[in-house]
Amino acid sequence: MTNTPSRKIVVFSGGSAANSLVDVFNELIERNNCTLSYIIPISDNGGSSSELIRVFGGPGIGDIRSRLVRLIPPTNAPILHFFNHRLPPSSVQASAEFLTLLDLTSPLYQPIPTPQALLIRSIFSHLHLEILKRIRPPSSTFNFQSAAIGNLFLTGARLLTGSFESAIYLLAIIGGVDESRTAVLPAIVSNFTHHISAGLTDGTIITGQNAISHPSAPTALPESPNVPIHSHSAAQDPSTTATFQPLASSKPPLQNHPPVSAYPIEDATLPGSLPTLRASQLQFSKSADQPLPAPISRIWYINPYGQEMQPAPNPKALVAIQASDAVIYSIGSLYTSLAPSLILQGIGAAVAHGPRFKILILNGSLDRETGGFEGVDFIKAVVRCCDASISSLSSTSSSSIVNDDQISNNDNDAMKTRAKSYITHLIYIEHPTAPSVDRARLVEWGIEGVRLYGRKGADDKMRYDEKALGQALGAILGRRDGRERSRRNTLEFG
Repeated sequence: MTNTPSRKIVVFSGGSAANSLVDVFNELIERNNCTLSYIIPISDNGGSSSELIRVFGGPGIGDIRSRLVRLIPPTNAPILHFFNHRLPPSSVQASAEFLTLLDLTSPLYQPIPTPQALLIRSIFSHLHLEILKRIRPPSSTFNFQSAAIGNLFLTGARLLTGSFESAIYLLAIIGGVDESRTAVLPAIVSNFTHHISAGLTDGTIITGQNAISHPSAPTALPESPNVPIHSHSAAQDPSTTATFQPLASSKPPLQNHPPVSAYPIEDATLPGSLPTLRASQLQFSKSADQPLPAPISRIWYINPYGQEMQPAPNPKALVAIQASDAVIYSIGSLYTSLAPSLILQGIGAAVAHGPRFKILILNGSLDRETGGFEGVDFIKAVVRCCDASISSLSSTSSSSIVNDDQISNNDNDAMKTRAKSYITHLIYIEHPTAPSVDRARLVEWGIEGVRLYGRKGADDKMRYDEKALGQALGAILGRRDGRERSRRNTLEFG
């Protein structure tokens, strides 16, 4: 007789970075008899996701696919390997390999049972039909370069069923993911694309998640920090990956469109959309940490024309948060992995009034989005995002968002109250290259600090020891006293 899970955990995360903690979370739900729901944004517009968005529209599926594939159990290794595979970086070779997925000659099918292989092939056949309906060579084409097979499958399944949730369910079922224990919830359920913008403290705006987090080669940032979206250079260059405009502008200026011949491509992009949202972003660097010209002030959603919008979250995500015993803000890109979920309408209120434990796991190192940050800056960012999700229910004005100066200088008492509403525990690595943590400030704000000693990875960045992190999370969820010891790492509370 199987024990019915008695606890519920929600994890806010993005894709690749938090994948390294999936085993920790899996062990956590087994040891504590829990269910776990991942809430993952759909604003990803880089890599092969950008080509699928350009041609078909729809949500950014890269992070969803990444987590689903990571959750496929090792006992289903052939399926895991299949959906984790990428087509070659050469567009010609990639197109040729895709054809082998259609005629079942791909060696990837060999270890997969025939019923599953035929089901998968049927999804690719439908995707192929949809591609053929849209291409108009030589201008309008589809580029298979470096495409993730899992992304192609999810897109084909979504187009076939008309439902993003159905596509997720189908991949999970084929992969053997136990959805009774672990659910992957898109932050927004939609067949439409949702892009984000970032406002920097110097007034600059960067448009598109990929431009915010991953500079394209050689750079996503022009030499001039304030190039408006209607500038001649931005409009004439569809390969530009970042859009800049003054942050104070309440309405985007009219764009001076280039001649029609400059955009001979027919795709899913609506007429009049920002040129940078149409650009292909197949090439970018995940390892480059070129700093932004100024810190990020806030994140918001935009429509294709650059206007701010406030989408509602996936209702299942809200229910999961309200019913949870704990929410965990996982490692990853603060502003492009966590913020796009936290700023959605009502998320902040659900976090504040639902779970008992609210655990922020700090990254082991700083990145492009968080250069110069200390632990308190991560806390402030989470508070601003959750506050924004609450204010969006009653106001459409960005003036309701509290900035750093107001928080640190004019509203410290209110900040302390809000901080402990959204965060009860902060887990961090103590190391010179990791974000520093002011433990006295944590005590002042009513947040309990949990210090761990990590290990250095191959890239010289600090990583959490999985055993120690699992023990720390388990101790927070179920401990009765204030301290617990690990043989390898010290867990220090308080």
